[in-house]
Amino acid sequence: MQHSQGPGAGQSARSVSVVLAGSGGAGVMTAGNMLLEAAAHAGYYALMTRSSGPQIRGGEAAAMLRIACEPIECMEDRFHVLAAVDWENVQRFNAEIPLGDSSLIVGDPDQGEPPDVFLKSGASRASLPLKKIAKSVPEGRANMVLLGALAALLGLPDDAVARAVERTLGKRPAALAPSLAAVAAGRAAAAGIAVRFPLAPPPATRGPRWLLTGNEAAGYGAIKGGVRFVAAYPITPATELLEWMAPALAQVGGTLLQAEDELASVNMAIGGSYGGVPSLTATAGPGLSLMVEALGLAVAAEIPIVVVDVMRVGPSTGIPTKSEQGDLNIAVHGLHGDAPHLVLAPNTVADCLGTTQWAVQLAEALQSPAIVLSDQFLGQARSVVDRPEDYPAGCSRVTAEAGTPGYKRYAVTESGVSPMAIPGSAGLAYTADGLEHAERGTPSSQASDHFAQLDKRRRKLTAHDYGARWADLEGDPAADCAIVTFGSCTGPVREGLALAAPDGVRARLVSLRLLAPLPATQLLAALEGVKRVLVIEQNQSAQLYKYLRAECDLPGRATSLHRPGALQFSPGEIRRHLLEWSRA
Repeated sequence: MQHSQGPGAGQSARSVSVVLAGSGGAGVMTAGNMLLEAAAHAGYYALMTRSSGPQIRGGEAAAMLRIACEPIECMEDRFHVLAAVDWENVQRFNAEIPLGDSSLIVGDPDQGEPPDVFLKSGASRASLPLKKIAKSVPEGRANMVLLGALAALLGLPDDAVARAVERTLGKRPAALAPSLAAVAAGRAAAAGIAVRFPLAPPPATRGPRWLLTGNEAAGYGAIKGGVRFVAAYPITPATELLEWMAPALAQVGGTLLQAEDELASVNMAIGGSYGGVPSLTATAGPGLSLMVEALGLAVAAEIPIVVVDVMRVGPSTGIPTKSEQGDLNIAVHGLHGDAPHLVLAPNTVADCLGTTQWAVQLAEALQSPAIVLSDQFLGQARSVVDRPEDYPAGCSRVTAEAGTPGYKRYAVTESGVSPMAIPGSAGLAYTADGLEHAERGTPSSQASDHFAQLDKRRRKLTAHDYGARWADLEGDPAADCAIVTFGSCTGPVREGLALAAPDGVRARLVSLRLLAPLPATQLLAALEGVKRVLVIEQNQSAQLYKYLRAECDLPGRATSLHRPGALQFSPGEIRRHLLEWSRA
């Protein structure tokens, strides 16, 4: 994806970024989603994130969109348009809404002046009496007027916008006609605005596209992987995953149960899996902290389970609505004792599908808990993407046949995986708890049994062939420097590296998908001949960098680029750092 510096008057751009802002109840999220869908109907790629105030309900909100001719995975460094229904507390988002002298501020003059922090950017201004225009339309609303105005400024066709409005309001016919009329009025009012940001024509050839969030993608991937039971407790920013899965599971004969807390939910999921049903729970950092003890039980009893951790800013309650990659340490190292388990991370909104599906399949095949490290940006971002890669559905768990003589639940096998009995199967009774045990499951304090089971639990993960999905390998394979990253940092790093290419920056890019067990042999092979390695991540303490240095001897000179949330890395920020790094 080529970065857009913004079109001038009469020019078109391959990427345009827009913000819709307003107080609670102004409907900016609704209008933002409609603009996103209109872009999709018109043939463009698009990405929308959201920001809101600290209030539980109401409060100020901002819908942030990027619309482009090529696939996009992150926001730009500057927004072309800031459009507000009103200016109540919008200044709270100033750090998230960078503007420049080529930007445009659109607002209702009857709602006061834009905050000084935005005016100081040098952006142009345009006034639209949104609420007066809305009142001129029977049952009209200001957010729909704004939608029409923005569609005009971007050059989105009427039919694409109408389709988006109709899809949203089709079941509310009383609201549909006034909304369409308000959109038309906004489009007409925008005729007086000289500064415009028309999009270049969309790609002529298009394959199938999906419009979804990372949470929805993860839910679909879980079901496709075979999950049929979910127990969870709502928590921001993972709640939407559960809301999507509840009806979706019912369609395939599965069940979602809202537990009373995170401890109950993870133990219910373990119980469901023990009973033979692939199971999952979803949470965020505070919930994962509560689940650690139960995950140790799943390791010891070798019961497969998937935990989707949609990371947010911590510690403790932190900032629930902002993104950060601060849960890597607890995900990898948080269990007490030697407790090997799987940790995976999707690197795009679309990849939330494939990675979660893969996590389910690995957990089932290896009889291990698997933690999927998504984050708030990936989970709650809504994106138009090319149809995700289609991996084989279903999962496979090695089970024991009823009546197997001398059944040993934890038999020491070459692969480390031993047949798991389903409760009620004749002749296959065994003890499943957190105590160390002999091969039959009988609790044992013998050192020999402990050594054998420790080795078995480790070997089944480290000896497994994970294939090529352990990471995405990109960039210049002949380059003598490399970037290693994971998760939502992948998008801005990809784009930042492309922006730095005209300046002569060449690098390999390794976006890790399998974090534990770390595929050190494959990683070092991907870095062979490299003289410098840069590890990029979004947390304060360089958790990935330290983890990699502890697990393998990174070649050449290894350095770290890291900072905490709540602001995402931008492509321009990555580009600037890569230029400095390449010349150091």
